[in-house]
Amino acid sequence: FIHDIVLQQADRLLTQAAFSLDMTVKISPQSGPLGTPIMVEVQGIGWRPLFNSWHLLYDNRFTGWISSVTTHGSARFVIPATGNPGPHVLEILHGEFTFPYRNMQQNPEPDRPRWAIPFTVTDGPAILPPPPEQQVQSRPALRFPAGELVAEPPFAAVGREVTVRASGLIPNKQYELEWATLAGNRVGGSGWEQAMAKIASARSNPAGDIQFNFAVPDDLGGAHPLVLSTEDGSKLGTLWVVPKALPLDVIRGPVGTTFAVHLKGVGWTETANIYHVVYDNGYIGYACGFNSQGDVEIFLKATGDPGWHFIDLYPGIYKGTERRPNNYAVPQLTYAEDHPGEDLPAFHFAFQVLP
Repeated sequence: FIHDIVLQQADRLLTQAAFSLDMTVKISPQSGPLGTPIMVEVQGIGWRPLFNSWHLLYDNRFTGWISSVTTHGSARFVIPATGNPGPHVLEILHGEFTFPYRNMQQNPEPDRPRWAIPFTVTDGPAILPPPPEQQVQSRPALRFPAGELVAEPPFAAVGREVTVRASGLIPNKQYELEWATLAGNRVGGSGWEQAMAKIASARSNPAGDIQFNFAVPDDLGGAHPLVLSTEDGSKLGTLWVVPKALPLDVIRGPVGTTFAVHLKGVGWTETANIYHVVYDNGYIGYACGFNSQGDVEIFLKATGDPGWHFIDLYPGIYKGTERRPNNYAVPQLTYAEDHPGEDLPAFHFAFQVLP
C-alpha cells in the first residue's frame, strides 16, 4: 500500500513522492496429512484504515484476525491442516468490523487484494499436537521490575514448586510470605478488589537470609505481588503465573460425545482474560477466566466425520477503545509476535471422532 517518501531540510519540505508496496501472502507447505502445521506469512500490510485489518477463512469458516501493529506490516502464524483428504481453501480478506468484508469490489477501495490459496490434505497418519504439559511457556517475556524478594523461577504455572528468597532479616525468626491477587469481575456490577493471603512461612537463618517454598496457587494468571512484612516495613517481589492446559478428559468417541478443555492460570486484564475456541479452523466462541480466578473449563461436543479433529485456543483482546478496526473478542492468530499486552501462549488439542 501507499507510503510517503519525503525529502526535507529542518522544517522545510523539499519534495514528496508516493511509493506503493504490494501486499503478499504465502503458505508453507502446500500439502500434507491431517494436522500438518501450515505456516502463513503475510507482508506489506498497510497501516491506514481499510488496509490494516485482515482475516483468515478456512473452507468458508472464520478462523481469526491477522494483526501487524508492532511487526511493521508483517505477520506470521501457524494453523493445523483440517478436513478430509483433498483440496481446501485458505482465504485472506480485509475487514474493519471484526469479520471479513465480502463485497469488496463495491467498496470505496475496490482494488484491495484478496487471496484464495489451496492446501491439499493428503493421506497418511495425522500430525497431532504435543501433550499439554509440553505446551507450557518455557520463557515468557516478563515486564515487571525486580524486587527484594527473588522468585525462582520468576514465572511458573499453577501447581509448580517455586522458591522465594530474601535477605537482611532478623536471624532465627519466623516470617510469613503473603500473596496478592484480585477477586471479582467486570460484568457483575460489583467490580473487583485486591485480596491478600498467606502463602508460606519460614524461619530466617543465622545470617538473616530466608527461603520460602510453595506450590503456585490455583489462581489468576499474570503478575502477583509478593509481600514479606518485616520490622522495618515490607519487602516486595513478583511472581508471574503463566497459563497452562490440562489433558482432555476424553480424547475419542462418536459424534455428540461431550469433552472438556480445561485451562489454569488465565489472566484478568483486558488483553489476557479470554481465550477463543477454534474447532477445525472455525471460530466457535470464547471463554473468560477472571470471575473463576483463572480456572477455565469449556465443554464441547464432538462433531465431524470419523477421524481426528483439532481444537485450538488463541489469545485475543477482550475490549478496547479502538473502533477502526474493531477486532475484539475474536482469535488473534498473530498472538505470538503482536499481542498488545502479556506474552501469552495458544493451546492445541485433538479429538478422534469414532464411527
